[in-house]
Amino acid sequence: MAGVIKCRAAVAWGANQALALEEIEVAAPEADEVRIRIVATSLCHTDLSFLGMVQAKFPRLLGHEAAGIIESVGEGVEDLKVGDHVLPVYMGECGKCRPCKSQASNLCEKYWPLLRTTMMLHPVDQKSRFSVTKDGRNQPILSFFTSTFSEYTVVKADCCAKISQEVPLDKACLFACGVSTGLGAVWNIAKVHAGSAVAIFGLGTIGLAVADGARSAGASRIIGVDTNPSKFELAKKFGVTDFVNPNDHEAPIQQVLQGLTKGGVDYAFECVGKVDLMAAALESTREVGALLHPRLSFLYVIMRKM
Repeated sequence: MAGVIKCRAAVAWGANQALALEEIEVAAPEADEVRIRIVATSLCHTDLSFLGMVQAKFPRLLGHEAAGIIESVGEGVEDLKVGDHVLPVYMGECGKCRPCKSQASNLCEKYWPLLRTTMMLHPVDQKSRFSVTKDGRNQPILSFFTSTFSEYTVVKADCCAKISQEVPLDKACLFACGVSTGLGAVWNIAKVHAGSAVAIFGLGTIGLAVADGARSAGASRIIGVDTNPSKFELAKKFGVTDFVNPNDHEAPIQQVLQGLTKGGVDYAFECVGKVDLMAAALESTREVGALLHPRLSFLYVIMRKM
């Protein structure tokens, strides 16, 4: 029977404070939960954004873009077993509620309310599975999404995607958030069509995934927009055909894009998370076009003048 594990973790003790490497205790998985040995985890901008929230409660165990191996399973877990390679994903799906069965949304009625309010994925008791002894006192560490800045984490089995053991885990971790967000925005939400023109604001992980998805969907023109020119050469490998640096133009970027495309792009993806860029992306589309902002916890499409 699984017991408590002591391991290392990078703990956030307060807003805007540097993460501290601590020895923590990770509880055994409860019913319908699994404990995962984290092999690789990357840093998402969402983690940094939360770390800067002065109103948030701490200490917290951040991280949500990771890959690992199942170490133990709780009662009732049937589809996963010890040794399975998995991606812990924060948007869990019970598979039974209306949104889960829908083709238009995956904002599960069981997990989405918890993420929106507590950022924790333990709906039965809302009790963290992590703790640390500090100054002789044991105290809980709040979780954040899947809490992967730790050698071990505990999540609901509904929040795991099983992957092939042949996939390198240090590469697979990107599919737990950034890559899947970009590809999903193109394929599942916008449904980019062949021959279309696409603009991508921000060429980070999500933006590059959007480019790759747009290329595979048959987009004929993929315009990358970024103020860092060093990103452009890499972006070519993901399908970007044109590059625009807003700092090189006196006119607003939306006017530049409208001029390049004779009226605007068919789809604009805002992959930075800034309100002014959302407005610019919307204004860079044709009279009937779509703006997609894949950095939100949920995805949405805004149609122009329809």
